[in-house]
Amino acid sequence: MTRHLNIKAFLWIVVPLSILIWVLFIFLVELGTDPVWSAVKRIPTVITIDFGLWLFFVKWAWKWRVFQGWLVPFPVLEGTWTGFMKSTWIDPASEKTLPPIPITLVIRQTFLSVNCSMYTEESSSISYSADIVVDKETKRAQLVYHYTNRPRASVRNRSEIHDGTALLDVVGDKPVVMKGEYWTSRKTTGDIEVKFLSTELRDSFFRMPEEGWG
Repeated sequence: MTRHLNIKAFLWIVVPLSILIWVLFIFLVELGTDPVWSAVKRIPTVITIDFGLWLFFVKWAWKWRVFQGWLVPFPVLEGTWTGFMKSTWIDPASEKTLPPIPITLVIRQTFLSVNCSMYTEESSSISYSADIVVDKETKRAQLVYHYTNRPRASVRNRSEIHDGTALLDVVGDKPVVMKGEYWTSRKTTGDIEVKFLSTELRDSFFRMPEEGWG
């Protein structure tokens, strides 16, 4: 949890807020002949309200721009990204690298989890482990995920199913670009660059018109 939340800042919000809610109950509700006991009996209600606010925060509010950086240390990356991947593999026949491959990266993100799906015209990759890592000193954010890639059956004679890892640097406070690299169990490596397209979560490859590498 400490990786997903600035605990010190969180306590500075929750503790005064809980006290404020409790005091309001004390002043607005009839305390009866024993005001101390009546005030103590309001504590479970305050805890219930705190829990409801926490659920609201975890479900929706953590994405709000006002909480980014100081309370929620990691960026919101959820949405569809488009770009290119460039393999370092050299074709023995031509002794040249392959041209950049258009890709669509779809990120589904909650307060506690990240899931990445990447699509090309010939294959799809689904992450089985993903995280956003933020350096405490530099505030540099990186998306890292491990995935299984499944090429279409018609191309598996030259592109087999394989596992891989991708590491992408998140560029900017309000991320619109990610750049990094990947490496696979086929002993191939390459570069990745994607740009944010929309908050719509697509489930297939989407080619951006007139796009180029770099």
